[in-house]
Amino acid sequence: MIDLLWHEHRIKPVIDIRNLWKDGEQTRLVPGTRNVVYDYQGTVSCVCMATGTQREMAYRGFEEKRGTLKYGCPAVHYGYECAGKASCPLASCIRIPLSTDRRVFTPLARSSYRWKREYAKRTALERIHSRLDRSFSLELHTIRGQEKLSVHLTLVFSVMSALALGRVRENQPNQMRSLVRPAA
Repeated sequence: MIDLLWHEHRIKPVIDIRNLWKDGEQTRLVPGTRNVVYDYQGTVSCVCMATGTQREMAYRGFEEKRGTLKYGCPAVHYGYECAGKASCPLASCIRIPLSTDRRVFTPLARSSYRWKREYAKRTALERIHSRLDRSFSLELHTIRGQEKLSVHLTLVFSVMSALALGRVRENQPNQMRSLVRPAA
């Protein structure tokens, strides 16, 4: 879906992801490098060749024509002292193709400040979908068949509406989205 949004419609997806790495590793090596790693959230880091210190690299932008994300050396960009700078194979920046891991690397880098700002602008409908997934266990449901799922969704929306109506009737409109606090 993330790939489809960008390649078919030129939409930069701002979709959070879960850690689906099953092998237990925290980071993976960027292909073609010896000391650049990334995690499942798209944070790209440089590992010092001399000390083994891992530092987050500076996001330098998306290069649409190349289909790559550009990251800068943290020692150059942030002014860190790096003991392994002389032996570092990384010049001043690195380009990571989106095809490296389409789920992790998107045209709007997950580790960028802009992605965080855009993600904070999620609509109310997205928050409702999130609540359905997590609070009402629809993310990992075992319901089979469209009719059964439709009935289940109708019940869930009825419960959500009843909770909101109860809060309003109890003169607690500021808590009408709450599923936890009791109506006093």
